[in-house]
Amino acid sequence: YPWGYDGDNGPDHWHKNYPIAKGRHQSPIEINNKEVHYDPSLLPWFASYDPGAAKTILNNGKTCRVVFDDSFDRSVLRGGPLPGVFRLRQLHFHWGSSDDHGSEHVVNGVRYAGELHLLHWNPKYSNYLDAVRRTDGIAVLAIFLQVGKTPKPEMKRILEEINAIKTKGKEAPFPNFDPSILFPKSHDYWTYHGSFTTPPCEECITWIVLREPIIVSSDQMAKLRSLSKNAENEPDLPLVDNWRPTQPRYFRMVSASF
Repeated sequence: YPWGYDGDNGPDHWHKNYPIAKGRHQSPIEINNKEVHYDPSLLPWFASYDPGAAKTILNNGKTCRVVFDDSFDRSVLRGGPLPGVFRLRQLHFHWGSSDDHGSEHVVNGVRYAGELHLLHWNPKYSNYLDAVRRTDGIAVLAIFLQVGKTPKPEMKRILEEINAIKTKGKEAPFPNFDPSILFPKSHDYWTYHGSFTTPPCEECITWIVLREPIIVSSDQMAKLRSLSKNAENEPDLPLVDNWRPTQPRYFRMVSASF
C-alpha cells in the first residue's frame, strides 16, 4: 500500500492498511521530565562502527538513507538497555518544512528541526526480517538535530552527496563513513519500548534517545529539503515533513540514564 506523509496517505491513514499503527507501543512519543524514571542500573552504551561497512546513500522518496553492510558483526551497538550486540543496518533522517519542527520525538514540549535514526538489529535472530518480528529485535539510536550557530562539520559528508540523490530512486556509492562522528559529546539517554515510526509500524524497537542534540545550520537543513519525493521524470515535489506525530504513551515507562 502506498503510504506517505500527505493528507490522503499520511500518518492518520496508516492504520487502515497497517492495523498495528494503532497499537499500544507506538512511536514516537513525547518525553516529559515529570514522567521519566531515572534508572541507576542503566549502563552506558557503546558503538564500534567500521567505516568500511558504509555502502550507499539513497533517496527512497521518504527519506535520505545510508546503508551499511550488516552481513556480520562489523558495526555494532552494545550496552545501555540492550541485551547484547546489535548490528548497524542503516541510518536515515526525519525533518520538517522549516527549522522549527521536524523531529519525531518531542522533549518537554520541544520539537527539534530534525532527527537522525541509526537502526540496528539483533543478530541472535537469523536475519533482519526475522528480528523485526521480535519484541527485542531492533534497537534505534535517535539523535536530535538543532539549528544553531556552530554546526557540526561532520554532517557535511552526508550533505555533500545530496546532489547525487536529488530525486526518488537515486542511489550513490557512499564508502568509508563512520557514523559515530555524528554523536554528541554527552551519551546521556532516555529509553523505552516502541515501534517503527513508518509502516508497518512493528512494535519491536528498543529506543535509545540521546538527550543532547547535535547542532546543524539552517543551510544544512535546507539541503535536506532540496531532495524531491518524486522520481526524475515527475514534477519536483520537495521531500519535507517526513515525521510522524507523537503517539499515546499508555502505560509505558520511559527510563533515563541520568
